Amino acid sequence: MNQDAIAAVFHLYDPPLWLVTAAHGGRRGGLIATSAVRASIVAAQPRMLIAIARHHHTWGLIAGSGRFALHLLPLGGLDAVWRFGLQSGHQQDKFADLPPETTPDGNPLYADCVAWLDCRVEETLDIGDRSVYVAAVTEGAVPGNGPVLSVATLLRDAPGERRAELDRHYAADQTSDREAIQTWRRGRGLA
Repeated sequence: MNQDAIAAVFHLYDPPLWLVTAAHGGRRGGLIATSAVRASIVAAQPRMLIAIARHHHTWGLIAGSGRFALHLLPLGGLDAVWRFGLQSGHQQDKFADLPPETTPDGNPLYADCVAWLDCRVEETLDIGDRSVYVAAVTEGAVPGNGPVLSVATLLRDAPGERRAELDRHYAADQTSDREAIQTWRRGRGLA
């Protein structure tokens, strides 16, 4: 496998960063998603597809509630990345000092977003390291305006110490994800 060529293909596009929030059983959480895309072109039946690592606190909230909210962050929204992407919801409430706003479906609302969508899970697929959710979009709003934060912008604008922290988290997640994918593949006779 030519890993450099594959990495080059993945770097040809610049997806927006999505903040995923969820609540269940009196708990709430959020994370920065590495995979969230539109899954329908039918305007009357909008859907999203996300993949959430099973070790994240937010994964348990989505699995328990069957719902989540997606938020597009503004171009300068790096503080949300540090809050939701570099801290663990297993140890703390990432919303502790934020206004206690919720979406119509009861998901935590991050008010400093450009736009948000409420989503209800319609189908779940276990792929070893992650759960893939196909979800109906039930509500949404565009309270902000302007360009949204993307992966390339995050990597370009992150201060050195934050970039190093992002890289450490990414490397640790790759290690645990690699093992989960290999176990999943072996269990299906694919490895």
